[in-house]
Amino acid sequence: MLRPETRNSAPRNERVHSFSTLSTYVSALCLSLALLGGCGYQFRVEGVGPTIGRAAATSSPTSPPPRLVVRTLENKTFEPNLEVRYTNYLRHEFSSSSGAQIVSDSEAADLVLSGQILSVSVPTLSFSQTTTLESRAEVFVMVQVEEIRTKRLVWAQTAKGASEFYVTSDLQFNRVLQNRALEQAGHFIAEDLASRFLLQLESGKLAKPAAHPASDNADTNIK
Repeated sequence: MLRPETRNSAPRNERVHSFSTLSTYVSALCLSLALLGGCGYQFRVEGVGPTIGRAAATSSPTSPPPRLVVRTLENKTFEPNLEVRYTNYLRHEFSSSSGAQIVSDSEAADLVLSGQILSVSVPTLSFSQTTTLESRAEVFVMVQVEEIRTKRLVWAQTAKGASEFYVTSDLQFNRVLQNRALEQAGHFIAEDLASRFLLQLESGKLAKPAAHPASDNADTNIK
């Protein structure tokens, strides 16, 4: 017959043995991880991961940008030299943010941009009983892009730019303010057309032959 001390010590010995076994496993795991780290092994996840529906499309090599000629706009308004300034704005914006390479008429090109300054208006925004206080310069421009080789119209767009200015009692200074507003409206138009051209280019619509040109005739009023 076991004494009480012997019966009480048996569970204690089992707990000690279990703890010793667990400590041995933990030590062996830590040692294995240390050896793997010291040998240069690393665990990492690569690839795009799981997708739903279908596999992700692989990226295709980027094609060279289209070479674009920007011809001088035709001025249909009574504002002198507006076509020169607006054409320069278009060339600057298209060279920096349209995704196209701007070239001159004498160089080899893929596309040609031409267009017209359709109208200029200066409506009154606010006035008193005796004079105008504030006006707005509004300009409409229409451009189109054709393929040089096939003469096919691939894109057409109408854009509207507007800029406000205060009116003073000095008529000469008012003309300076109006000219600055016209210049600002031209910058807005050039930025808008360049960004729209980039969207068309990235969507592939300018690279695919189509029966009808890709056109978006929605006017854009930017202030």
